[in-house]
Amino acid sequence: MFSIVIPSWNNLAYLQLCVESVRRHTKVPYEILVHLNDGSDGSLAWVQAQGIKYTQSEKNVGVCLALNHVVAQAAHDWVLFMNDDMVAAPGWDTAFAAAIQSVDTDLALFFGTLIQPENGGNDIIIKQDFGTSPDNFDEAKFLREFMQDVRGDKEGAGAQPTLFHKKWWTMVGGYSLEFSPGMSSDDDLMMKFCVAGCRTFRIVSAARFYHFGCKSTGRIKHNLGGRIFVMKWGITQIEFHRLYMPSLRRADGGKTATNPHNNVRATVLGKIRRAGYALRFNYPLEDIEAWDAMPCSGEWTQGN
Repeated sequence: MFSIVIPSWNNLAYLQLCVESVRRHTKVPYEILVHLNDGSDGSLAWVQAQGIKYTQSEKNVGVCLALNHVVAQAAHDWVLFMNDDMVAAPGWDTAFAAAIQSVDTDLALFFGTLIQPENGGNDIIIKQDFGTSPDNFDEAKFLREFMQDVRGDKEGAGAQPTLFHKKWWTMVGGYSLEFSPGMSSDDDLMMKFCVAGCRTFRIVSAARFYHFGCKSTGRIKHNLGGRIFVMKWGITQIEFHRLYMPSLRRADGGKTATNPHNNVRATVLGKIRRAGYALRFNYPLEDIEAWDAMPCSGEWTQGN
């Protein structure tokens, strides 16, 4: 059983297509939960009319607060986070279910395989053009060709859609609010799962989703996620992906004589970046790991 959580910020047409695709292409028992940032474009009235379980904030509070709030309402252990500008393909659910059954732990992060009109040179993302918005989305072509790119599962880190066990989301504290409104919160979540002992990070090939791309993030002022990440962890995001993520996939889990548990440690580059940011932006060196959460304004409501 899956709880499918979808944050949405006044993207009604995208949200409708997203929810419809989940309803049409999901065979395992599931529930849908939507967090509405604002919802004044008709999204609130629509989810109420559809009987969809939802939470709402008066203003856009970003993905970190939104996800933490809506995940807390999830009824099932396994939770899928997908964005409202994504379309689920047939078989996504059974592919994820098989992935869960293939491991002997619930301390794992699974990622869907994205299909986009453009992939920016990222070969993890399949480049296929089925439209750039709900208005010109070619559903018939998508259903015919979404499995045209034949590939297997890939061990490593992806992005949304992300499947996780609610227990471990709670254990690591979900999305860290210092990353609000959300840039680099995914890497921070993976780091926290890594620190908690997670050694299964897998992109599931047959769990495919079409992504129109950045329909909300392009409307917000981005936080300086890379800076926050290195100040918090003492390692850059690039180093985390290049040094630690591959080592986790080794038979020994990346353990060495000097680092028997493969603990993430500050790097020389990370220390230099930390010191530079501390001096340049006047962060007290003794407090560089203590970040204040982004203040939140707005009333919270819950429906259904």
